[in-house]
Amino acid sequence: MATVDYDEMWRVAHDLADAARSETLALFRAPGLTAESKSSDYDPVTEADRAAERAMRDVLAKQRPQDAILAEEYGNQAGTSGLTWVLDPIDGTRGYVAGTPTWGTLIALSDDSGPKLGIIDQPYINERFCGGGERADYMGPQGGGPLATRATTELSDAVVFTTFPEVGSAQERAGFEAVASQARLVRFGMDCYAYALVASGQVDLVIEAGLQPYDIQAPIAVVEAAGGVVTDWQGGSAAMGGRAVAASNPVIHAKALEILSRFAG
Repeated sequence: MATVDYDEMWRVAHDLADAARSETLALFRAPGLTAESKSSDYDPVTEADRAAERAMRDVLAKQRPQDAILAEEYGNQAGTSGLTWVLDPIDGTRGYVAGTPTWGTLIALSDDSGPKLGIIDQPYINERFCGGGERADYMGPQGGGPLATRATTELSDAVVFTTFPEVGSAQERAGFEAVASQARLVRFGMDCYAYALVASGQVDLVIEAGLQPYDIQAPIAVVEAAGGVVTDWQGGSAAMGGRAVAASNPVIHAKALEILSRFAG
């Protein structure tokens, strides 16, 4: 397990977020913004995705060349420090292309034990959510303050999010719907911003499938620092992606997991 100097790593993490902001804001809602699809299903990537990742890689090349990088657009880069920066320049590119302000930049620092710190950054509405190393706080247009999750204990009182109504496979969708059918409110389409809402005490559960490590490692750090729980659907680590459930507290997590685990085979 690598030693983490949190003062230094938070400085670098904010420099990464600032570098990505400049690139994503330059093209957000810009006339003529185009997107290519990475697959036959619409999986868009824009020049903003690529430019933001290049900008973050440039920061790391100057400040932390010894660290590894795991990122969405330009792949992995080996390191020697035992630390890895896990980067998603735009989580929610579909939302970015559509002009909604619910996409974000995800930045995590991880070692072999998992995420040590994370940032969920939403540049357009100027919100940044930070967690890890005894830190759980946010900054926004009306100031900032500590992050703290909700204390909801009953599924019947819960607010539940997922990004896509189809969730994943038919079985995974059935698992989500089994939880959602008991909830007070269900919403869709927030991408990484839903995890920020868990950390800030607005939402109780985010349930997803088909994730990559760069989709979930920053949310894990932020949600857990704020008092929440993030695992896969069987209670194990979600750090390498796949299925994930983020919960505002251990009680509501256990109730959701009891249902989701039946659909995790």
